[in-house]
Amino acid sequence: MINILAAGSKGNCTIINDIIAVDMGISFKRLSPYCKNLQLVLCSHIHSEVEWCNPFFEYDKVYMSKVFTFTDDFITCIRTKEIIKGGTGYGLDNKLPNNIERMYPDYSLYDIKNTAYGFLTRGCPRGCHFCIVKEKEDLKSYKVADLSEFWNGQKEIKLLDPNLLACKDKYYLLQQLINSKAYIDFTQGLDVRMLTDKSVDYINQLKIKMIHFAWDNYEFKTYEKLKTFRPKLKFDKRRLSVYVLVNFNTTIEQDLERIYKLRELKYDPYVMIYDKAHANKKIKQIARWVNNKFIWRSCERFEDYGGMR
Repeated sequence: MINILAAGSKGNCTIINDIIAVDMGISFKRLSPYCKNLQLVLCSHIHSEVEWCNPFFEYDKVYMSKVFTFTDDFITCIRTKEIIKGGTGYGLDNKLPNNIERMYPDYSLYDIKNTAYGFLTRGCPRGCHFCIVKEKEDLKSYKVADLSEFWNGQKEIKLLDPNLLACKDKYYLLQQLINSKAYIDFTQGLDVRMLTDKSVDYINQLKIKMIHFAWDNYEFKTYEKLKTFRPKLKFDKRRLSVYVLVNFNTTIEQDLERIYKLRELKYDPYVMIYDKAHANKKIKQIARWVNNKFIWRSCERFEDYGGMR
């Protein structure tokens, strides 16, 4: 009797008389019902098998990751020989080897079909007190990848770079993004203080999903840059977002002043609450008023917002 086990394009295995396995190009789990009878294995391959951890199964190795230190750990018992923990939530010393860091991502793990995620640069020269990048990546911006290392024709690219415009290779990298013809989302923001006429010319050639700037502190050099370059940026205000940090070193009056000035300049503010768990009620109300864009566009002044009552 011949029994053929298939695993699509990943491989297959032929079982002969329940005792001989030929060309074992499938996972062990798929083969396990036949293992007790097998006496001979021919032309065996080694295939790694990766899946989301299920506490009912047993694994050789389990990887756990978290971004924030305040995130609760996974406390369910895991049956495995080894657990490897990574991410800034567990510390800054658990870096991936360079060859792993630069591997093309396995988007299928998250069922991601047509979006690419990645870093072209790491690091930032700003050293903001509320930000972990200075300890994690260094007080400078430097190129770590070309676009082709995490993008292969997807329609959208979500960049995670902390400060791409501070990198000496920025124009080379921006040209790669232009050439991709994909929609670009600078998720972590572009440093408006680093904008020049030349960099704006490059940015205007991009298919923009969203640009994020930031006005983190109560100072007006950032405001002047936002004001100077607003008419030069050829995008609708709904695609020009500005992060506004609150609950860190500013008063509520200073927060509202920044928000109102961004509305005047035709930017779309987005309130970021520092230490949200300990923020007062009014700060959370301001965030709800600004970040819910239906409310933001229908209610111009926070003082008129019904949700503050």
